[in-house]
Amino acid sequence: MTKVFHAEIFGTRESKYNWLNSHNISSTKWKRLNPKTEFYLFRPQNEKNLKQYQSYYKVSDIFPVNSVGIATARDGLTIHFTKGSIWNTVRNFSNLEVELARETYNLGKDVRDWKVELAQKDLKDSGIDKNNIVPILYRPFDIRYTYYTGRSRGFHCMPRGDIMKHLLLDNLSICIGRQGSVIGSNNYDIVFISDKIVDLNLYRRGGELVSPLYIYLDRQRKKKYFHSQLMMFEPAAVYQAKQPNIKPELFEELKVKYKNEVTPEEIFYYIYAVLYSNIYRTKYSEFLKMDFPRIPFTDDYKIFIKLGKLGKQLADLHLLKSKELENPIAKFPVEGNNKVEKLIYKPVESGTAPSLYINKEQYFNGITEEVWQYQIGGYRVCDKWLKDRKGRTLTLEEITVYCKIVTALSKTIELQKEIDVLYFII
Repeated sequence: MTKVFHAEIFGTRESKYNWLNSHNISSTKWKRLNPKTEFYLFRPQNEKNLKQYQSYYKVSDIFPVNSVGIATARDGLTIHFTKGSIWNTVRNFSNLEVELARETYNLGKDVRDWKVELAQKDLKDSGIDKNNIVPILYRPFDIRYTYYTGRSRGFHCMPRGDIMKHLLLDNLSICIGRQGSVIGSNNYDIVFISDKIVDLNLYRRGGELVSPLYIYLDRQRKKKYFHSQLMMFEPAAVYQAKQPNIKPELFEELKVKYKNEVTPEEIFYYIYAVLYSNIYRTKYSEFLKMDFPRIPFTDDYKIFIKLGKLGKQLADLHLLKSKELENPIAKFPVEGNNKVEKLIYKPVESGTAPSLYINKEQYFNGITEEVWQYQIGGYRVCDKWLKDRKGRTLTLEEITVYCKIVTALSKTIELQKEIDVLYFII
């Protein structure tokens, strides 16, 4: 039988070379491994935690209908900050000659699944209708706009119509990335919520798993392509009912465990809370690097409900719908041109509050160091949101949204501590 052994050292390059010069196979202290399914890793693992972790439901099994986010192939053409901007682009782009459109919008060469001619045809076939302009979660807290037809190899390369059509209606989705595929992510910070369609690169490169809470039942299943206008103009006629996108067996197991019926929302928000537990992220960090997370369900119904309520508070904060955001902690006190030129964060200094300057005169205050450093998917959220608007003049709405984001992150940090208190009991 083949045996697998492992050894490792840490230190500077020089110290490693010295160690190699003074050791050989025989003198090295090896640890025998027993690689286990499903990844058969050639490195040590916490066997006790692994056995426990593998007994939990994988999130992709809990929400069986899922996919990665939308692949546009040409973000600069298809994703815009305002409805007016995407509308003007769609009208102009669809009416230009192919090569002129390519040059005007700097689209480069066609690729297998995205071609200028096919993108224009898709727009024309849709009727060039303003009702097809929809919001999209582009990055955490960053809502932009796109023109969505749901057809593959059209205006969007891969619009993931089978999944995203459910997010054009009243719905939620949990968006989960893999830590190993996100450079800079720390301690599994790759989970967010959306009530809109979602871009593929929500967390840098590599894609995320988008899992709707509900699946709307389509009475017109014979249609080869889903058409967004059907959902927007006649949702009642086309989608008569919805069902939870949750493994049916889980409802039964929890009913037996808790001696109570549980709702899809309670399960959804409980999961959201667990994934924001720092204790959970730390305990299972080595496994979270490899695959989508698994969810431990508490045996205590009261804890389940309490965590679900905290998860609901988190979700409302991340959707910027919480009443706690009505009086944001961040302010934008100085009038000026509102142009994002260069970001300079100044932490607390003698008698001054922390401030984030967007130009020489104007700044946001009330951003603590902890909030400034807070990451989702490898991004420092406060930094990334504004950097993506460099050169833009912020609107009053964008300033308000940013102040809410800062507040939401501050409240998130507080809620994570509350979640950990309850998670510790699980």
